Amino acid sequence: MLLEKRTFKIYYELMVLSEKIKVLIEEFVDKNVVKAAEDFTSSSEDNDASIDVIAKMFGFGGVFSQLSADAEKKLIVSFKNNLELLIQKIWIEKSDIVLKEQILFQLGNFCSGDFTWKNSYTPFLEIIYNAVYLMFGQQTKSDDFCEYSLRIDPEFGIFWWYIQSLPQKTEWSEEKCRNAVLLGMYFLANY
Repeated sequence: MLLEKRTFKIYYELMVLSEKIKVLIEEFVDKNVVKAAEDFTSSSEDNDASIDVIAKMFGFGGVFSQLSADAEKKLIVSFKNNLELLIQKIWIEKSDIVLKEQILFQLGNFCSGDFTWKNSYTPFLEIIYNAVYLMFGQQTKSDDFCEYSLRIDPEFGIFWWYIQSLPQKTEWSEEKCRNAVLLGMYFLANY
């Protein structure tokens, strides 16, 4: 079943980081990474140092804050291809077929290239939350899903921690929205 806007909001509110998750995250990444993510998500200003620390956490070897237009285009294509493949390979219950098709449709539209980063921010999060729901089912709605994901796959758990750290809606600048989305795309393009 598709996650409605109202459900997405409730779901997001359940996923607010607790102190327990923060302590757990610090078992997997340095405190400077946690601080960089907190600085990035809590400020309306772009902070290249925070962006680069988060990107490094996801395995990026260069200066992410200076990503070229060509690299950005390649990243979007890689993200689309990898997430599409991941979604297509997921075994699902019959009741989730519509959700799977909807995600693939939304992903295709999202990556069509004719959008602003500010307008794509919330749809990106919806695609990610729905794709993760498709992969893990009802467990994603539990309070301990972040901890569970860290324990079964620390890399994915850290990514999930980053995604749930992002506000559902924001008045961030075009550039900050671009960076938030591209960081998430980078992880999934290489997962």
